[in-house]
Amino acid sequence: MEIISNIIKAAIEVGSKLKRHETPVESQKETLKELLQKSKNTAFGKYYGFESLLNTKNFQQEFAKEIPYHDYDDMEFWWRKSYEGKPDICWPGKVDNFAVSSGTTGHSKHIPVTDEMLESIRNAGLQQVLSLSNFKDLPESFYTKQILMLGSSTNLDEKAGHLEGEISGISAANIPNWFHAFYKPGQEISSIDDWDSRVEAIAKEAKNWDIGSISGIPSWIELMLQRVMEYNKVDSIHDIWPNLAVYTSGGVALDPYKKSFEKLFSKPVQYIDTYLASEGYLATQVRPETDAMQLILDNGVYFEFVPFDEDSILESGKINPEKKALNISQVEEGKEYILLISTLSGTWRYMIGDTIKFTDVDRSEIKITGRTKFFLNVVGSQLSVNKMDDAIESLNEEFPINIKEFTVAAVKENDEYIHHWYLGVEDLNKNFDHSEIKNHLDQKLKHNNKNYKVARDKALKDVKVDIVSVDQFIAWNDQNKKKGGQVKMAKVMKEEAFREWQEFIANQ
Repeated sequence: MEIISNIIKAAIEVGSKLKRHETPVESQKETLKELLQKSKNTAFGKYYGFESLLNTKNFQQEFAKEIPYHDYDDMEFWWRKSYEGKPDICWPGKVDNFAVSSGTTGHSKHIPVTDEMLESIRNAGLQQVLSLSNFKDLPESFYTKQILMLGSSTNLDEKAGHLEGEISGISAANIPNWFHAFYKPGQEISSIDDWDSRVEAIAKEAKNWDIGSISGIPSWIELMLQRVMEYNKVDSIHDIWPNLAVYTSGGVALDPYKKSFEKLFSKPVQYIDTYLASEGYLATQVRPETDAMQLILDNGVYFEFVPFDEDSILESGKINPEKKALNISQVEEGKEYILLISTLSGTWRYMIGDTIKFTDVDRSEIKITGRTKFFLNVVGSQLSVNKMDDAIESLNEEFPINIKEFTVAAVKENDEYIHHWYLGVEDLNKNFDHSEIKNHLDQKLKHNNKNYKVARDKALKDVKVDIVSVDQFIAWNDQNKKKGGQVKMAKVMKEEAFREWQEFIANQ
Protein backbone atom coordinates (compact mmCIF):
# COMPACT_ATOMS: atom_id res chain seq x y z
CA MET A 1 0.00 0.00 0.00
CA GLU A 2 1.51 3.34 -1.06
CA ILE A 3 0.70 5.16 2.19
CA ILE A 4 2.40 2.45 4.24
CA SER A 5 5.53 2.52 2.13
CA ASN A 6 5.61 6.31 2.41
CA ILE A 7 5.34 6.21 6.20
CA ILE A 8 7.93 3.47 6.60
CA LYS A 9 10.28 5.21 4.17
CA ALA A 10 9.91 8.57 5.92
CA ALA A 11 10.26 7.01 9.37
CA ILE A 12 13.41 5.14 8.41
CA GLU A 13 14.93 8.27 6.89
CA VAL A 14 14.13 10.32 10.00
CA GLY A 15 15.26 7.54 12.31
CA SER A 16 18.57 7.38 10.52
CA LYS A 17 18.96 11.14 10.77
CA LEU A 18 18.08 11.31 14.47
CA LYS A 19 20.48 8.50 15.43
CA ARG A 20 23.57 9.73 13.60
CA HIS A 21 25.41 10.51 16.87
CA GLU A 22 26.62 7.66 19.02
CA THR A 23 25.70 9.01 22.45
CA PRO A 24 23.16 11.39 24.00
CA VAL A 25 26.04 13.64 25.07
CA GLU A 26 27.34 13.96 21.49
CA SER A 27 23.80 14.50 20.16
CA GLN A 28 23.16 17.35 22.55
CA LYS A 29 26.53 18.98 22.01
CA GLU A 30 25.99 18.98 18.25
CA THR A 31 22.41 20.22 18.64
CA LEU A 32 23.50 23.25 20.67
CA LYS A 33 26.29 23.98 18.21
CA GLU A 34 23.84 23.97 15.28
CA LEU A 35 21.38 26.18 17.17
CA LEU A 36 24.07 28.74 17.96
CA GLN A 37 25.47 28.72 14.43
CA LYS A 38 22.08 29.20 12.78
CA SER A 39 21.01 32.02 15.10
CA LYS A 40 24.29 33.88 15.64
CA ASN A 41 23.21 36.73 13.36
CA THR A 42 19.78 37.23 14.93
CA ALA A 43 19.12 40.10 17.32
CA PHE A 44 19.21 37.71 20.26
CA GLY A 45 22.34 35.97 18.99
CA LYS A 46 24.22 39.26 18.52
CA TYR A 47 23.12 40.58 21.91
CA TYR A 48 24.49 37.52 23.71
CA GLY A 49 27.52 37.00 21.46
CA PHE A 50 26.73 33.57 20.03
CA GLU A 51 29.59 33.80 17.54
CA SER A 52 32.07 34.39 20.35
CA LEU A 53 30.60 31.49 22.33
CA LEU A 54 31.19 29.18 19.37
CA ASN A 55 34.88 30.10 19.35
CA THR A 56 35.41 29.08 22.98
CA LYS A 57 36.93 25.75 23.99
CA ASN A 58 33.80 24.61 25.86
CA PHE A 59 30.85 26.42 24.26
CA GLN A 60 28.31 24.40 26.30
CA GLN A 61 29.84 25.69 29.52
CA GLU A 62 30.12 29.25 28.22
CA PHE A 63 26.54 29.15 26.92
CA ALA A 64 25.31 28.24 30.42
CA LYS A 65 27.49 30.95 31.92
CA GLU A 66 26.56 33.83 29.59
CA ILE A 67 22.87 33.26 28.82
CA PRO A 68 20.47 33.81 31.76
CA TYR A 69 17.46 31.66 32.51
CA HIS A 70 14.30 32.85 30.79
CA ASP A 71 10.63 32.38 31.60
CA TYR A 72 7.81 33.45 29.29
CA ASP A 73 7.85 37.07 30.41
CA ASP A 74 11.58 37.30 29.69
CA MET A 75 11.32 35.74 26.23
CA GLU A 76 8.15 37.67 25.41
CA PHE A 77 10.26 40.84 25.38
CA TRP A 78 11.96 39.40 22.29
CA TRP A 79 9.06 37.39 20.84
CA ARG A 80 6.85 40.49 20.78
CA LYS A 81 8.99 41.82 17.94
CA SER A 82 8.55 38.55 16.02
CA TYR A 83 4.82 38.73 16.73
CA GLU A 84 4.78 42.16 15.10
CA GLY A 85 6.31 40.63 11.96
CA LYS A 86 9.95 41.59 12.35
CA PRO A 87 12.45 38.97 11.05
CA ASP A 88 15.65 37.63 12.59
CA ILE A 89 14.83 38.27 16.23
CA CYS A 90 15.47 34.99 18.05
CA TRP A 91 15.63 32.74 15.00
CA PRO A 92 16.50 33.50 11.35
CA GLY A 93 13.62 34.70 9.18
CA LYS A 94 10.03 35.64 9.94
CA VAL A 95 7.83 33.58 12.24
CA ASP A 96 4.64 32.52 10.42
CA ASN A 97 2.91 30.63 13.26
CA PHE A 98 2.39 31.22 16.98
CA ALA A 99 1.11 28.56 19.37
CA VAL A 100 -1.40 29.92 21.87
CA SER A 101 -1.15 28.09 25.16
CA SER A 102 -4.25 26.85 26.97
CA GLY A 103 -3.58 29.36 29.73
CA THR A 104 -3.77 27.14 32.84
CA THR A 105 -1.27 29.45 34.50
CA GLY A 106 -3.53 32.46 34.27
CA HIS A 107 -3.19 34.01 30.83
CA SER A 108 -2.65 32.88 27.26
CA LYS A 109 0.85 32.86 25.88
CA HIS A 110 2.04 33.15 22.29
CA ILE A 111 4.93 30.80 21.52
CA PRO A 112 6.73 31.13 18.16
CA VAL A 113 6.53 28.07 15.88
CA THR A 114 9.06 28.32 13.06
CA ASP A 115 9.09 26.23 9.90
CA GLU A 116 12.06 24.36 11.34
CA MET A 117 10.04 23.55 14.46
CA LEU A 118 7.19 22.17 12.35
CA GLU A 119 9.70 19.91 10.62
CA SER A 120 11.09 18.90 14.03
CA ILE A 121 7.58 17.96 15.23
CA ARG A 122 6.98 15.91 12.08
CA ASN A 123 10.34 14.17 12.52
CA ALA A 124 9.53 13.34 16.15
CA GLY A 125 6.17 11.90 15.10
CA LEU A 126 7.86 9.70 12.53
CA GLN A 127 10.40 8.60 15.12
CA GLN A 128 7.48 7.49 17.25
CA VAL A 129 6.19 5.45 14.29
CA LEU A 130 9.64 3.91 13.97
CA SER A 131 9.64 2.93 17.66
CA LEU A 132 6.33 1.04 17.28
CA SER A 133 8.39 -1.91 16.05
CA ASN A 134 9.36 -2.39 19.73
CA PHE A 135 5.71 -3.08 20.62
CA LYS A 136 5.59 -6.71 19.52
CA ASP A 137 1.90 -7.28 20.29
CA LEU A 138 0.72 -4.90 17.56
CA PRO A 139 -0.74 -6.78 14.58
CA GLU A 140 0.90 -6.30 11.19
CA SER A 141 -2.38 -4.90 9.85
CA PHE A 142 -2.04 -1.99 12.29
CA TYR A 143 0.34 -0.26 9.90
CA THR A 144 -2.35 -0.11 7.21
CA LYS A 145 -4.91 1.66 9.40
CA GLN A 146 -5.86 5.30 9.84
CA ILE A 147 -4.84 7.65 12.64
CA LEU A 148 -7.41 9.81 14.44
CA MET A 149 -5.81 12.93 15.92
CA LEU A 150 -8.18 14.86 18.18
CA GLY A 151 -6.61 18.21 18.87
CA SER A 152 -7.66 21.80 18.57
CA SER A 153 -9.12 23.32 15.42
CA THR A 154 -6.93 23.62 12.33
CA ASN A 155 -8.85 26.77 11.43
CA LEU A 156 -6.08 29.07 12.58
CA ASP A 157 -6.57 32.76 13.30
CA GLU A 158 -4.76 35.21 11.03
CA LYS A 159 -3.30 38.15 12.94
CA ALA A 160 -0.64 40.72 12.03
CA GLY A 161 0.59 38.66 9.09
CA HIS A 162 0.90 35.34 10.92
CA LEU A 163 -1.34 32.43 11.95
CA GLU A 164 -2.04 31.37 15.51
CA GLY A 165 -3.80 28.55 17.33
CA GLU A 166 -2.98 25.67 19.67
CA ILE A 167 0.07 23.59 18.78
CA SER A 168 -2.04 20.52 17.96
CA GLY A 169 -4.05 22.58 15.47
CA ILE A 170 -0.93 24.11 13.92
CA SER A 171 0.69 20.68 13.59
CA ALA A 172 -2.40 19.11 12.02
CA ALA A 173 -2.74 22.05 9.61
CA ASN A 174 0.81 21.39 8.39
CA ILE A 175 0.87 17.61 7.94
CA PRO A 176 2.65 16.33 4.79
CA ASN A 177 0.52 15.89 1.66
CA TRP A 178 1.14 12.14 1.55
CA PHE A 179 -0.29 11.79 5.08
CA HIS A 180 -3.70 13.35 4.31
CA ALA A 181 -5.28 10.08 3.20
CA PHE A 182 -4.07 8.49 6.41
CA TYR A 183 -5.17 11.24 8.77
CA LYS A 184 -8.60 11.50 10.37
CA PRO A 185 -10.90 13.30 10.97
CA GLY A 186 -9.54 15.07 7.90
CA GLN A 187 -9.11 18.75 7.15
CA GLU A 188 -12.80 19.60 6.77
CA ILE A 189 -13.86 18.27 10.18
CA SER A 190 -10.68 19.30 11.98
CA SER A 191 -11.22 22.90 10.92
CA ILE A 192 -14.56 23.12 12.78
CA ASP A 193 -14.01 25.63 15.59
CA ASP A 194 -16.67 24.46 18.03
CA TRP A 195 -15.45 21.34 19.82
CA ASP A 196 -18.90 19.79 20.32
CA SER A 197 -19.77 20.29 16.65
CA ARG A 198 -16.45 18.73 15.64
CA VAL A 199 -17.11 15.68 17.82
CA GLU A 200 -20.61 15.37 16.38
CA ALA A 201 -19.16 15.36 12.87
CA ILE A 202 -16.67 12.66 13.93
CA ALA A 203 -19.49 10.55 15.36
CA LYS A 204 -21.43 10.75 12.07
CA GLU A 205 -18.42 9.74 9.93
CA ALA A 206 -16.88 7.21 12.35
CA LYS A 207 -18.41 4.12 10.72
CA ASN A 208 -16.70 5.00 7.43
CA TRP A 209 -13.19 4.95 8.93
CA ASP A 210 -10.79 2.14 9.84
CA ILE A 211 -8.97 3.64 12.81
CA GLY A 212 -5.84 1.90 14.13
CA SER A 213 -4.68 4.56 16.59
CA ILE A 214 -6.00 7.68 18.29
CA SER A 215 -4.17 10.55 19.98
CA GLY A 216 -5.21 13.38 22.26
CA ILE A 217 -5.78 14.53 25.85
CA PRO A 218 -7.49 11.69 27.83
CA SER A 219 -10.50 13.65 29.08
CA TRP A 220 -11.46 14.85 25.60
CA ILE A 221 -10.69 11.51 23.92
CA GLU A 222 -12.99 9.77 26.39
CA LEU A 223 -15.86 12.16 25.70
CA MET A 224 -15.35 11.76 21.95
CA LEU A 225 -15.37 7.95 22.17
CA GLN A 226 -18.51 8.01 24.31
CA ARG A 227 -20.30 10.19 21.76
CA VAL A 228 -19.19 7.99 18.84
CA MET A 229 -20.55 4.92 20.64
CA GLU A 230 -23.80 6.66 21.63
CA TYR A 231 -24.43 8.00 18.12
CA ASN A 232 -23.79 4.62 16.51
CA LYS A 233 -25.63 2.67 19.22
CA VAL A 234 -22.81 0.26 20.09
CA ASP A 235 -21.44 -1.08 23.37
CA SER A 236 -17.73 -0.82 22.52
CA ILE A 237 -15.65 1.48 20.36
CA HIS A 238 -14.23 -1.70 18.80
CA ASP A 239 -17.67 -2.33 17.32
CA ILE A 240 -16.98 0.74 15.18
CA TRP A 241 -13.19 0.51 14.90
CA PRO A 242 -12.28 -3.19 15.31
CA ASN A 243 -8.62 -2.53 14.49
CA LEU A 244 -8.02 0.17 17.12
CA ALA A 245 -4.80 -0.94 18.81
CA VAL A 246 -2.96 2.16 20.06
CA TYR A 247 -3.88 5.20 22.11
CA THR A 248 -1.23 7.94 22.23
CA SER A 249 -1.71 10.25 25.18
CA GLY A 250 0.23 13.19 26.50
CA GLY A 251 0.31 16.13 28.85
CA VAL A 252 -1.62 14.68 31.82
CA ALA A 253 -1.57 11.58 34.02
CA LEU A 254 -3.27 8.75 32.14
CA ASP A 255 -3.77 6.29 35.01
CA PRO A 256 -6.99 7.91 36.38
CA TYR A 257 -8.59 7.39 32.97
CA LYS A 258 -7.57 3.80 32.29
CA LYS A 259 -10.48 2.30 34.24
CA SER A 260 -13.05 4.24 32.26
CA PHE A 261 -11.24 3.60 28.96
CA GLU A 262 -11.37 -0.14 29.62
CA LYS A 263 -15.17 0.15 29.73
CA LEU A 264 -15.10 1.55 26.20
CA PHE A 265 -12.74 -1.09 24.77
CA SER A 266 -13.45 -4.74 24.09
CA LYS A 267 -9.95 -5.51 22.80
CA PRO A 268 -6.46 -4.76 24.16
CA VAL A 269 -5.18 -1.25 23.41
CA GLN A 270 -1.55 -0.22 23.84
CA TYR A 271 -1.11 3.07 25.69
CA ILE A 272 1.81 5.21 24.55
CA ASP A 273 2.78 8.43 26.30
CA THR A 274 4.23 11.45 24.50
CA TYR A 275 5.51 14.91 25.43
CA LEU A 276 4.26 17.42 22.88
CA ALA A 277 4.31 20.93 24.32
CA SER A 278 3.61 24.29 22.68
CA GLU A 279 7.39 24.69 22.53
CA GLY A 280 8.10 21.42 20.72
CA TYR A 281 7.86 17.63 20.62
CA LEU A 282 10.27 16.73 23.41
CA ALA A 283 9.94 13.03 24.23
CA THR A 284 8.05 9.86 23.43
CA GLN A 285 7.64 6.39 24.91
CA VAL A 286 9.70 3.97 22.82
CA ARG A 287 9.27 0.62 24.54
CA PRO A 288 6.42 -1.30 26.22
CA GLU A 289 8.32 -2.25 29.40
CA THR A 290 7.89 1.26 30.80
CA ASP A 291 5.60 4.26 30.51
CA ALA A 292 8.61 6.58 30.75
CA MET A 293 9.46 8.67 27.69
CA GLN A 294 12.76 9.02 25.87
CA LEU A 295 14.01 12.56 25.31
CA ILE A 296 14.49 13.30 21.61
CA LEU A 297 18.03 14.59 21.73
CA ASP A 298 18.92 15.05 18.08
CA ASN A 299 16.00 17.04 16.73
CA GLY A 300 16.62 20.74 17.28
CA VAL A 301 16.05 20.91 21.05
CA TYR A 302 18.85 21.40 23.58
CA PHE A 303 17.93 20.34 27.13
CA GLU A 304 19.20 21.57 30.49
CA PHE A 305 18.13 20.51 33.96
CA VAL A 306 18.02 22.62 37.13
CA PRO A 307 17.84 20.52 40.34
CA PHE A 308 14.38 21.05 41.84
CA ASP A 309 15.14 21.89 45.47
CA GLU A 310 13.45 23.98 48.13
CA ASP A 311 15.18 27.16 46.98
CA SER A 312 15.10 26.54 43.20
CA ILE A 313 12.06 28.72 42.52
CA LEU A 314 11.87 32.30 43.75
CA GLU A 315 8.69 33.93 45.05
CA SER A 316 8.36 35.57 41.62
CA GLY A 317 8.09 32.14 40.02
CA LYS A 318 11.46 32.51 38.28
CA ILE A 319 14.38 30.12 38.67
CA ASN A 320 16.92 31.11 41.29
CA PRO A 321 19.88 32.33 39.18
CA GLU A 322 22.26 30.89 41.80
CA LYS A 323 21.10 27.36 40.92
CA LYS A 324 23.35 25.75 38.34
CA ALA A 325 21.77 23.96 35.37
CA LEU A 326 23.11 20.56 34.30
CA ASN A 327 23.40 19.12 30.82
CA ILE A 328 22.53 15.57 29.78
CA SER A 329 25.95 14.26 30.86
CA GLN A 330 25.48 15.42 34.45
CA VAL A 331 21.99 14.25 35.46
CA GLU A 332 21.23 11.52 37.98
CA GLU A 333 18.53 8.91 38.07
CA GLY A 334 15.59 9.51 40.39
CA LYS A 335 16.32 13.19 41.04
CA GLU A 336 13.82 15.87 40.14
CA TYR A 337 14.73 18.69 37.74
CA ILE A 338 13.22 21.86 36.31
CA LEU A 339 13.37 21.48 32.54
CA LEU A 340 15.02 24.14 30.37
CA ILE A 341 15.01 24.09 26.57
CA SER A 342 16.70 26.00 23.75
CA THR A 343 15.12 25.32 20.36
CA LEU A 344 14.98 26.10 16.67
CA SER A 345 11.92 28.23 17.37
CA GLY A 346 14.09 30.75 19.20
CA THR A 347 13.53 29.76 22.82
CA TRP A 348 16.72 30.15 24.85
CA ARG A 349 17.36 28.53 28.24
CA TYR A 350 13.60 28.65 28.58
CA MET A 351 11.74 27.35 31.63
CA ILE A 352 8.97 25.37 30.00
CA GLY A 353 7.25 25.04 33.38
CA ASP A 354 7.55 21.28 33.83
CA THR A 355 9.53 19.27 36.34
CA ILE A 356 10.88 15.85 35.34
CA LYS A 357 12.93 13.01 36.74
CA PHE A 358 15.10 10.49 34.95
CA THR A 359 13.97 6.89 35.30
CA ASP A 360 16.82 5.60 33.14
CA VAL A 361 19.81 7.88 32.47
CA ASP A 362 21.46 5.57 29.96
CA ARG A 363 18.31 5.56 27.82
CA SER A 364 17.55 9.25 28.53
CA GLU A 365 14.09 8.22 29.72
CA ILE A 366 12.05 10.60 31.87
CA LYS A 367 8.72 11.07 33.54
CA ILE A 368 6.98 14.41 33.98
CA THR A 369 6.57 14.93 37.71
CA GLY A 370 4.63 18.20 37.77
CA ARG A 371 4.50 21.88 36.99
CA THR A 372 6.57 24.55 38.67
CA LYS A 373 3.44 26.70 38.98
CA PHE A 374 1.41 23.74 40.23
CA PHE A 375 3.63 23.38 43.27
CA LEU A 376 1.82 23.87 46.56
CA ASN A 377 4.16 25.43 49.08
CA VAL A 378 2.21 28.20 50.84
CA VAL A 379 3.05 26.85 54.30
CA GLY A 380 6.15 24.82 53.45
CA SER A 381 4.35 21.65 52.34
CA GLN A 382 6.42 21.44 49.11
CA LEU A 383 3.70 19.39 47.47
CA SER A 384 4.36 18.63 43.80
CA VAL A 385 1.86 17.32 41.29
CA ASN A 386 3.48 13.89 41.11
CA LYS A 387 2.92 13.45 44.87
CA MET A 388 -0.68 14.53 44.37
CA ASP A 389 -1.11 12.08 41.48
CA ASP A 390 0.32 9.26 43.62
CA ALA A 391 -2.14 10.05 46.40
CA ILE A 392 -5.08 10.15 43.99
CA GLU A 393 -4.01 6.83 42.49
CA SER A 394 -3.90 5.38 46.01
CA LEU A 395 -7.47 6.60 46.64
CA ASN A 396 -8.63 4.94 43.43
CA GLU A 397 -7.06 1.68 44.55
CA GLU A 398 -8.31 1.80 48.13
CA PHE A 399 -11.91 2.99 47.61
CA PRO A 400 -14.71 2.27 45.11
CA ILE A 401 -14.08 5.65 43.53
CA ASN A 402 -12.76 6.68 40.13
CA ILE A 403 -11.20 10.13 40.47
CA LYS A 404 -10.44 11.47 37.00
CA GLU A 405 -9.84 15.14 37.75
CA PHE A 406 -8.85 17.11 40.81
CA THR A 407 -7.82 20.57 41.89
CA VAL A 408 -6.50 21.86 45.20
CA ALA A 409 -5.67 25.19 46.80
CA ALA A 410 -4.16 26.43 50.04
CA VAL A 411 -6.84 28.71 51.49
CA LYS A 412 -7.41 30.47 54.77
CA GLU A 413 -10.27 29.47 57.05
CA ASN A 414 -10.52 31.13 60.46
CA ASP A 415 -7.14 32.78 59.78
CA GLU A 416 -5.43 29.41 59.37
CA TYR A 417 -4.32 27.64 56.20
CA ILE A 418 -5.90 24.42 55.00
CA HIS A 419 -5.62 22.42 51.80
CA HIS A 420 -9.01 22.28 50.11
CA TRP A 421 -9.41 19.52 47.51
CA TYR A 422 -12.10 18.98 44.89
CA LEU A 423 -12.21 15.46 43.46
CA GLY A 424 -14.03 14.83 40.17
CA VAL A 425 -15.67 11.39 39.90
CA GLU A 426 -17.87 9.62 37.38
CA ASP A 427 -20.62 8.37 39.68
CA LEU A 428 -21.93 10.66 42.41
CA ASN A 429 -24.64 8.16 43.33
CA LYS A 430 -22.17 6.04 45.28
CA ASN A 431 -22.00 6.55 49.02
CA PHE A 432 -18.58 7.99 49.70
CA ASP A 433 -17.20 8.19 53.21
CA HIS A 434 -15.70 11.67 53.01
CA SER A 435 -13.94 11.32 56.34
CA GLU A 436 -12.15 8.10 55.35
CA ILE A 437 -11.20 9.50 51.95
CA LYS A 438 -9.85 12.70 53.51
CA ASN A 439 -7.84 10.77 56.12
CA HIS A 440 -6.40 8.37 53.55
CA LEU A 441 -5.37 11.25 51.28
CA ASP A 442 -3.79 13.11 54.20
CA GLN A 443 -1.91 10.06 55.50
CA LYS A 444 -0.66 9.12 52.04
CA LEU A 445 0.77 12.59 51.50
CA LYS A 446 2.39 12.57 54.95
CA HIS A 447 3.99 9.21 54.21
CA ASN A 448 5.32 10.28 50.81
CA ASN A 449 6.40 13.83 51.63
CA LYS A 450 8.23 14.66 54.85
CA ASN A 451 7.81 18.41 54.27
CA TYR A 452 4.05 17.97 54.02
CA LYS A 453 4.10 15.98 57.27
CA VAL A 454 6.00 18.75 59.04
CA ALA A 455 3.60 21.37 57.64
CA ARG A 456 0.58 19.37 58.88
CA ASP A 457 2.06 19.35 62.36
CA LYS A 458 2.49 23.12 62.29
CA ALA A 459 1.01 25.73 59.93
CA LEU A 460 -1.21 23.54 57.74
CA LYS A 461 -4.11 23.01 60.11
CA ASP A 462 -6.48 20.81 58.15
CA VAL A 463 -7.48 19.12 54.92
CA LYS A 464 -10.90 19.45 53.35
CA VAL A 465 -12.28 17.27 50.55
CA ASP A 466 -15.31 17.89 48.33
CA ILE A 467 -16.41 15.26 45.81
CA VAL A 468 -18.13 16.53 42.67
CA SER A 469 -19.01 15.18 39.24
CA VAL A 470 -16.19 15.17 36.73
CA ASP A 471 -18.71 16.81 34.38
CA GLN A 472 -18.35 19.97 36.45
CA PHE A 473 -14.66 20.14 35.58
CA ILE A 474 -15.61 19.88 31.92
CA ALA A 475 -18.29 22.55 32.35
CA TRP A 476 -15.75 24.84 34.04
CA ASN A 477 -13.41 24.54 31.07
CA ASP A 478 -16.33 25.08 28.71
CA GLN A 479 -17.37 28.26 30.53
CA ASN A 480 -13.82 29.54 30.26
CA LYS A 481 -13.74 28.69 26.53
CA LYS A 482 -11.15 25.99 27.14
CA LYS A 483 -12.91 22.92 25.82
CA GLY A 484 -11.05 20.31 23.80
CA GLY A 485 -7.63 20.46 22.19
CA GLN A 486 -4.60 20.60 24.49
CA VAL A 487 -6.61 21.97 27.41
CA LYS A 488 -5.72 20.68 30.88
CA MET A 489 -7.35 21.49 34.20
CA ALA A 490 -5.20 23.43 36.67
CA LYS A 491 -4.25 20.98 39.42
CA VAL A 492 -3.29 23.78 41.80
CA MET A 493 -5.20 27.06 41.99
CA LYS A 494 -4.32 30.31 43.62
CA GLU A 495 -6.79 31.46 46.23
CA GLU A 496 -8.54 34.05 44.05
CA ALA A 497 -9.10 31.61 41.18
CA PHE A 498 -10.18 28.96 43.67
CA ARG A 499 -12.92 31.23 45.02
CA GLU A 500 -14.22 31.66 41.47
CA TRP A 501 -14.17 27.89 41.07
CA GLN A 502 -16.09 27.43 44.33
CA GLU A 503 -18.69 29.96 43.23
CA PHE A 504 -19.05 28.14 39.93
CA ILE A 505 -19.56 24.79 41.69
CA ALA A 506 -22.10 26.30 44.10
CA ASN A 507 -24.19 27.58 41.19
CA GLN A 508 -24.27 24.28 39.30
